[in-house]
Amino acid sequence: MLNQLLDPLFLFFVVGFIAGLAKSDVKLPESVYHLISTYLLLAIGLKGGVQLAQADPSKVWLPALTTIAVGVLTPFIVFSLARRLGKLNHADSASLGAHYGSVSAVTFAAAMEFARRAQAEPEGFMPVLLVLLEIPAIIIAIVLHRRATGGTSSGESYRAVIREILLNRSVFLLAAGLIVGLIAGPARFEPFELLFADAFRPILAFFILEMGLLASQRMSEIKSAGKFLFIFGIIWPLAAGLAGTHLGLLVGLSVGGSVVFGAMIASASYIAAPAAVRIAIPEANTAMSIAASLGITFPINLGLGIPFFYWSATAF
Repeated sequence: MLNQLLDPLFLFFVVGFIAGLAKSDVKLPESVYHLISTYLLLAIGLKGGVQLAQADPSKVWLPALTTIAVGVLTPFIVFSLARRLGKLNHADSASLGAHYGSVSAVTFAAAMEFARRAQAEPEGFMPVLLVLLEIPAIIIAIVLHRRATGGTSSGESYRAVIREILLNRSVFLLAAGLIVGLIAGPARFEPFELLFADAFRPILAFFILEMGLLASQRMSEIKSAGKFLFIFGIIWPLAAGLAGTHLGLLVGLSVGGSVVFGAMIASASYIAAPAAVRIAIPEANTAMSIAASLGITFPINLGLGIPFFYWSATAF
């Protein structure tokens, strides 16, 4: 666990966080931020598509179905916890369920890199599970809110939400990368290895620096949200990630794959979920959910969660 705290990726997050608290003018230009995020999403999808082209389908279907089931179940649990323990209103509870039922691609990337450094290579099809986990929770959370408040919605409204989710840049780029990698295969991908594989980790460091800056800007929202959000943002990812790690082992994933699967379940979205929730539940305080996912849960997973999941997978 100490090694993870001394890892350059985590230290870059700390640097960004301190810079933000100190109100330094350190900041990635908006155009660079979008370029790096586009690169990371495409790289994850491409590498996953190339590996999927070589994967045995019999080893993919059970983890895939499990991922969808988790994506459906998680928002129910988070919604109930937020309503009963957090005393949040229906809109904010549903928003929290959507964010925590969905997934962080950056946490996924950090977990993949951790597993590889630990010589526990994850399954190549893990990006497929990333895409599958991105969507169900958002839809379920929206349905939960509308049923709880007695609201009705036309089919056109739901189609608008689903369209927003599917065309959201994170989901679209991941899926596009998967398809390109799957069609191209390993031989045609080889000339791109230097950019999309070898350079991945150094470029990820720049993005995590920016995540530290953004997390520091959410501190005021975390304070105003009360104790529940702070406690939930710490305990939920550790508990959910631990359960997800062992669930991954049960459905046949390797130690590395199970660690990544646990990190996926422990993570929370701060890109796709906010965009969809703003459309479907405009009365929800999405800033609160983003503050919890980015300001609390992201650094907890990066510094403590991922090595904890690895220790648990190897110990048991």
